[in-house]
Amino acid sequence: MQHTNGRFYGLANVGGTDDNRTMYTLDMGLVPFVAFVRATGRVGQLAEILGQGLTGTTSVTFNGVAANFTVRSDTFMTAVVPAGATTGPILVTTPSGTLTSNVSFRVGQ
Repeated sequence: MQHTNGRFYGLANVGGTDDNRTMYTLDMGLVPFVAFVRATGRVGQLAEILGQGLTGTTSVTFNGVAANFTVRSDTFMTAVVPAGATTGPILVTTPSGTLTSNVSFRVGQ
């Protein structure tokens, strides 16, 4: 499973003490990103966004259209799908840089 920090985490069936499984991480140098609880929504609905370092976020855009947002924690925020938004990436600007969604957010009717 890929975490929003860019690293992969997994669980091996054997290994560790008494071969009771081992958790591992694999860092391929991939950049952090944001992900969604649901990758679809209509204009006016709340989109739930997961990420890292979200505290201090200054902007959220849906395929280039600015959205109103609320940071709930350092790893969770919500944003209202704005009028004029179309299917595409969500960009979240944080104090440490801009995070792009790993998949496109689909704006429905």
